[in-house]
Formats: sequence, structure tokens, C-alpha cells
Amino acid sequence: PPASDRPSPGHVPRSIERWRDGRLERLDDRVAEEMPVAMLYNGVSFAVMMATPHDLEDFALGFSLTEGLIGSAGDLHVIEQRQLLEGIELCMTVIESAPAARLDRQRERLLRGRGGCGICGTRQLEDALQQPRHVDAGGHISRVALERALAGLHARQPMNAATGAVHAAAWADADGNIVLVREDVGRHNALDKLIGAMHHASIAPETGMLLLTSRASYEMVTKAASAGISIMAAISAPTALAIELARGAGMTLLGFARPGSHNVYAHPERLL
Repeated sequence: PPASDRPSPGHVPRSIERWRDGRLERLDDRVAEEMPVAMLYNGVSFAVMMATPHDLEDFALGFSLTEGLIGSAGDLHVIEQRQLLEGIELCMTVIESAPAARLDRQRERLLRGRGGCGICGTRQLEDALQQPRHVDAGGHISRVALERALAGLHARQPMNAATGAVHAAAWADADGNIVLVREDVGRHNALDKLIGAMHHASIAPETGMLLLTSRASYEMVTKAASAGISIMAAISAPTALAIELARGAGMTLLGFARPGSHNVYAHPERLL
């Protein structure tokens, strides 16, 4: 379809046949968008991620930070979006001292990033598996605030309400009020978008908690820790590696966070 000047809602209509209760009906459905998004730094290609083409400026900044390609948000000066037939290019200009300005082509991520993977294309084992930085002490949250945040998250996911196919990463303040939500077909992409949005909104990571509608896997802990987030709650389960990394990073990690119940896997001292 031709490119539009309007921002993508993250989903598109498609005609389908639905079989339900012994009846066949033809109707229009809403399905999540997924397309290649290429990351270029000072003209050099770094990776191609499969992502939902929405909130891409947040994605560019968050991805650059969590991948260690820039040291701070101020290192990224320009983000230009180019709509191509094959997908979207995010052309970024960074300062000369940033790691992204001196990419090593021998260790460059050359594989396409799948929607469910945060480290596709990493060539070396030591690049794929690194202990995240230790987070600051951060604040505390009450279980009442956690319940409030979980209850408010469902209504803040318009793409998932339309398609049932995307993940969300949300930021809630210490009282449990949802402040920001970002959605994507990839759980790690949603988190990168949220981290970028937090920087754009000048939100300090010690002021609240991160909520994930996905499982808490290795790369989610690593990305959250790189942003200085000290409390992470996932609606689904964590992996064993995610638990060990969260413990080592000093991060409070909750899993199976549902109304009325949750499991604490690391550093419960921040929960009141």
C-alpha cells in the first residue's frame, strides 16, 4: 500500500472468514502490523528488527541506549525515518565519540532481528550474555500500588485491544498510576520504545515500576537494568537466567503478576 503521512495505528484491516458455533461469516478484522525496521548510525547499517511501525522515535532512542550504542540520550542528535518499499529505515546521527559512530564491521549484527528475539545477529557468546549493570537503590512500592497499576494497564493497550497480538511495556508511578505505555509485536521492542519515551518525557527510573505483559526473559532484565529500572513486574513467568541476572543487578523482579497474586523472584525488600 502507498505510504501515508498519517502515523500508523499499529494495525491494519484484513478480510477474513471466521468459523464460530457452526457458522461461517466473512468480515473485516484488525491485525497487528509487523515490518522490517533498519537501524543505521552515521550511514552504517547495524541491525534490522521486525517491529510494529509505531512510536519509532522512541524505539530508535531506546534501542540505541539499551544496546550500548550511545552513552546518553544527548549522544543521539538526529532521527530520520525513511519509508521504503521493503520497510522503514531509521537513519540516526550520533556524536563521534559514541560507540555507534565506530561500529566494528567484523562484530556488526548482520542477521535480521525476529519479533521474539532481542539478540539475533549477535556474533559472539560474550556479546550475547553479559551481566547487566547494578541498579540504584530506587524507591519502594506497595502491593496496593502494584494492584492499581495492573488493573489500569488493560485499558491502555489500544493495539492489543484491536488485534490481540502485541505486547506492552508500561511505566507506573509509585502510587500505581499508569504514566506511559508502548506496544509492539516484539516484547523487547515494546520495552525499547518505553525506555525511549521515558527519556523523551524526562521520567526518572527510580520513581516507579515497569510492567510487562510478556514473560521476563534475559534481555528484558538486561534492557531494564541498563535504563536504571529497579522494579520490574511481568504478567507472565521469568526465566531462570532472568532471575539470576536480576539478583546480581539488584533488581526487584516479580512474575505472574495478576490481580490478587504475584511471585517475587529477586529483591523483595522494595515491596511494602
